[in-house]
Amino acid sequence: MLHIKVVGPGCMNCEKLAAMCQTVIIEKEIEGYVEKVTDQDKITELGILMTPGLIINDKVISSGKIPTQSTLEQWILKASNKH
Repeated sequence: MLHIKVVGPGCMNCEKLAAMCQTVIIEKEIEGYVEKVTDQDKITELGILMTPGLIINDKVISSGKIPTQSTLEQWILKASNKH
């Protein structure tokens, strides 16, 4: 099962990234879930210096930007072994 963490204070960009991730796992029928991490101590602990951060299966994939939809799909498909 895929575990996606969207890391940030809950800003508009963080919410957008979380929604994009949710859309991909639904459209591509990937078993997984999206967790929002908003606690500042936890964000620091995860090593995210710029938000929004994206962590897939405990691996930091992106930080400080929102990827394009197609790039996000590729990352999620690769992580789920459905590529």
